[in-house]
Amino acid sequence: MSLKFYEIARRSLEPFLPPLYKQVRKRLIDETAKGDCFSVLDVGGRKSPYTIGVPARITIIDLPRETEVQNSLNLGINETIVDQLRQRRSNINGLVLGDMTKSDLSNESFDLVVSVEVLEHVEMDEKFVSEVCRVLKPGGKFIMTTPNGDYVENHNRDHKRHYKRAELVSLLSKYFQTVNVEYAIAGGYYRKLGLRSWSVRHPVQTFLSAFGNLVNSAQSYSSGIKTRAIGTHHLVAIAEKTG
Repeated sequence: MSLKFYEIARRSLEPFLPPLYKQVRKRLIDETAKGDCFSVLDVGGRKSPYTIGVPARITIIDLPRETEVQNSLNLGINETIVDQLRQRRSNINGLVLGDMTKSDLSNESFDLVVSVEVLEHVEMDEKFVSEVCRVLKPGGKFIMTTPNGDYVENHNRDHKRHYKRAELVSLLSKYFQTVNVEYAIAGGYYRKLGLRSWSVRHPVQTFLSAFGNLVNSAQSYSSGIKTRAIGTHHLVAIAEKTG
């Protein structure tokens, strides 16, 4: 796979990007390295930063951007985003405008499904998870993240719920034989600093955001973070379909 300029530029910035991004990418690259012609379904990927440069055939499925809430929260995709994806990315195998809870995707057609900060937006969460299981091949894995409901209160008008760890384990275990859910990403000043937007017109803010992400990454790899319910902002789950 020959990377395009955008993919190379984006990957060069990885050390300075938010730690959740880096943790998801590490898991994706570790999994896709296990075989050739790996097929990945990126659910709710929008501009899909997590699968940029991943050595696999990526299919993106997302809702069409139609409502004011979607526009204000940068949710869903439109034709402009579709065009950008095709121009910038070398690993895009397909783009599907649709709802994962009622997709027409074929049974057992993907080696891996990834869904980053999506499930909290889905009303029919159990149907969503069952569809993910349906499209995975036997032995396939589902990698997902969502806000940590043991600590993070829900103030987002588009979030249907925030899962506690035990609740997410229970949901995933209805459809997957092996489930592991961990706490991730330390909170605090440096996390907030790292979430500030980057812009060439605001170099000081961009520098401070990158610095915040570097510090927060170190904090988020500290001992015990994976079992720390209080003070962490996300849940990261890996579920395997073994039969």
